[in-house]
Amino acid sequence: MTTVDVAGHLRTMRAHVPLVQCITNTVVQQFSANVLLAAGASPAMLDHEADSAQFARIANGILVNFGTATSHQLLAADAATAAAAETGTPWVLDPVSFGGVAHRSVHIRRLAWSRPTCIRGNASEIAALAGAGAGGRGIESTDEVDVILEHAGRLATSTGAIIAASGPRDAIIDTHPDAPDRLLLARVAGGSPLMPLVVGTGCSLAALTAAYLGAVPSEDARDRFAAVVTAHVHVAAAGAVAARTAEAPGSFAVAFLDALHTVSEDDLTAVDVTVETVERTHR
Repeated sequence: MTTVDVAGHLRTMRAHVPLVQCITNTVVQQFSANVLLAAGASPAMLDHEADSAQFARIANGILVNFGTATSHQLLAADAATAAAAETGTPWVLDPVSFGGVAHRSVHIRRLAWSRPTCIRGNASEIAALAGAGAGGRGIESTDEVDVILEHAGRLATSTGAIIAASGPRDAIIDTHPDAPDRLLLARVAGGSPLMPLVVGTGCSLAALTAAYLGAVPSEDARDRFAAVVTAHVHVAAAGAVAARTAEAPGSFAVAFLDALHTVSEDDLTAVDVTVETVERTHR
């Protein structure tokens, strides 16, 4: 695989209108729901343990984000991901603030080794999960994506998940389906410097990743890798489009939602995307 049909995956996602169960932090619930709606998916913010497992069985994709974890959300995530394991429903783990405090970190680490389809976080969170570094500062990364690629590759190998590290140039890494000693590495550039100034852009990217995964008709590893890449391309394209008219965070947030809705296939194909095969590091 050296290319990704991002336009095709955009059409598939919008035609499917995937239902995404979001067990996510209270700060970004409304923004994430609006992002999913604008992009073409359907959000459901069910995060109570009493009904999370039942709903997970009808959802197309699931997001778990412990940014403001409550006891109900911790139990809901356990129930929903257990149901997903039975049904084969793809789910995304967003390891917000992993390494910052012990209680959430224990739960995040356990879920990271519970076969998520994708783990999407900032560079510091990904490095810390791989056993290198102490994690980020709140939602902020203290590491650069290029520095942690080796750690991300090891995390992909050990967890079986597609690893996505966000930054000025996102990296998506997965084990190669045909070559056990190699990895697939995609790099996605674009977006806008205003994106980190709007709370929820990263968390909503994880939700959109779950949507694209939920629209994939099979469990084929190539299709799922391409779906994760396309989610990142969609956000990068929308960020670039929004930046044409927005000059500050408030106006950017509105323009970003509009761009997610109106972004065209040409906008997606204009994003700088590279896909290559790299050697797996054994350490």
